[in-house]
Formats: sequence, C-alpha cells, structure tokens
Amino acid sequence: MTDSPNKNTSSKPAGVPGQNAAQAFRATAENGAAQAKQGFEKMQAATADATTSMKSSFSTAVQGAQDYQAKVMEFANSNTKAALDFTQKLTSVKSPSEFFELSTNHSRDQFETLTEQAKELATLAQKVTLATVEPLKTGATKAFSQLS
Repeated sequence: MTDSPNKNTSSKPAGVPGQNAAQAFRATAENGAAQAKQGFEKMQAATADATTSMKSSFSTAVQGAQDYQAKVMEFANSNTKAALDFTQKLTSVKSPSEFFELSTNHSRDQFETLTEQAKELATLAQKVTLATVEPLKTGATKAFSQLS
C-alpha cells in the first residue's frame, strides 16, 4: 500500500478558529478578572468604612458608659448624704409623732428623688444607645449601597 500523492485533505487556514477561541477565552478571563478586582475593591472600601463606623460607635459607647457611671456615682453620693442627714435628724426626735412626720417626709422626698434619678438615667441610657447605634446603622447602609 502506497500513499497516493494526490491525497485530498481539507486544511483550514492554520490557527484561525483556535485563535478566535483563545481570544474569546482571554477576553472572558480578563473581563472576569476585572470584575473580581472591582468587587474586591468595593468590598475593601466597605470593610474600611465598617471598621471606621465600629470604632466611632465603640468610642461613643465607652464615653456613654463613663457618663452613665459618673451619674450613678453622683446619685449614690446624693442619696448617701440624704440618708445621713435623715439619721442625724432622727437623733433629735423627741416624740413618736415627730418620728413619723420626719420618716414620712423623708420617704416622700426620697421616692421623688429616686423617681427623678431613674428618669434621668433612663434618658441618658437611651441617648447613649441611640448615639452608639447611629454610626453602625449609617455605616451598614453605606456599606451595602457600595456593594450594590
């Protein structure tokens, strides 16, 4: 068996179809890489913003906790003074009716004082909570809008 010199093979121009596929693949890969890089950059910016928001929020929370603690200490000092004043007044009581009057007045005054102190502490706690949460809420909204 001999090969015939007139063997008919259909040959396409070398490299044209393969080259088009390679170029298409390269373009798709480059496009995917660019999109991944853009997504990474968005995520990095969102993470930086979230970190800044968290630092701000934690700083506000710490300051709020210090303010709250200072207010509690102020109230404790005031209430201790009132208790000592009441005790001192009790030492000069001369009759049961004077004792009951002094006790009633002290109890009423302390109830009013404690009620006002509780309201003030609740208001301070609410203010601190809102001030702490606001940067987180704003940061989260900003981060999610950056990712979209």
